[in-house]
Amino acid sequence: METEIASTYRISNVEDISTPALVVFPELVKNNIQLLMSMVKSVDKLRPHIKTSKSADAIQLLQLAGINKFKCATIAEAELLGDCGVQDVLLAYQPVGPNINRFIALVKRFPNTSFACLVDQFDIASQLNQVAFAESFNLNIYFDINVGMNRTGIKTDKVSALAEQCSSLSNLILLGLHCYDGHIHEASLEARQNQCHRYFTEIEQLIVQLNALYQRRLIIVAGGTPTFPIHAASERDDVECSPGTFIFWDKGYQNLFTEQPFQIAALVLSRVISIIDDKRLCLDLGHKAIASENELGKRVFFINAPEARAISHSEEHLVIEVSDTGDYTVGDVLYGIPYHICPTVALYDTAFAVTDNQWNGEWQIIARKRKLTI
Repeated sequence: METEIASTYRISNVEDISTPALVVFPELVKNNIQLLMSMVKSVDKLRPHIKTSKSADAIQLLQLAGINKFKCATIAEAELLGDCGVQDVLLAYQPVGPNINRFIALVKRFPNTSFACLVDQFDIASQLNQVAFAESFNLNIYFDINVGMNRTGIKTDKVSALAEQCSSLSNLILLGLHCYDGHIHEASLEARQNQCHRYFTEIEQLIVQLNALYQRRLIIVAGGTPTFPIHAASERDDVECSPGTFIFWDKGYQNLFTEQPFQIAALVLSRVISIIDDKRLCLDLGHKAIASENELGKRVFFINAPEARAISHSEEHLVIEVSDTGDYTVGDVLYGIPYHICPTVALYDTAFAVTDNQWNGEWQIIARKRKLTI
């Protein structure tokens, strides 16, 4: 092998782990949580997204740190949070079709957890209100605001009209605005700050109008990981931050957002399964084992083979080019940092937990499923 594994990531019993595999390092996860906490003035400012970990183990570590507000993207993730006894959950998705009744079932299943969902049009708000009225309880909602990503949400100049319409719905309670700015991901923190401040000026004006209309203080749930330092530094006490990737971190964000010194806390393990010639090796890290939406060269970085270059990728195989395959033997283990950890985690049922350089436990990636019981 070309490079020794840093002591942080060395696994003394790696021979017992079948590959491809996802590996997590709980102590590094704890370090990332502590760093997250140090970047805000109050834990009340945090509403982390669980899309990255999808795991009860990670949620419980966040709870132990004093965090009890969370964000998620699927009904399954929301159910997992309910099972963990979380106090406050925002489903950052507008439920449509059968998911309306699933969301209602979720709210009924966990009466001690406050759930909310997103809304960006009156028709869905009306459907939610109708079901809530029939069930004789209230539903919490946030307006989903399109602040430039152009994925979901309503433009800021349309929000007042939606608010006026929704104010007549008897069983919906507006808690605030959801402002996801995932389109802002420049490497320069100053560039991110400038873009963020431009759209947030409109949000600040909008929240004043809505507070007056509803006669209560509404919350702004803002940003993801790229803009987390910006929203975290806000003096406003009505802004919550929702980073997600911080929990494990990845190569993509490590390269881009150097002002956020989170540690890589999850790796993929792969083995050499064939030596093709003097320059090329085949690994067992196919599309089904590593997120593959990025270009070929930005899917995985091997910390013990840093010069390795991916040259072809298929469902169960990854072919890499190295300087000399004579440095490798079939069965060698490569330790990889995913460029995009979130969809990588979703490919695995289980992560091997490594503490003190020993695999000694497992984290179940429970919410990789689209449905748990609801």
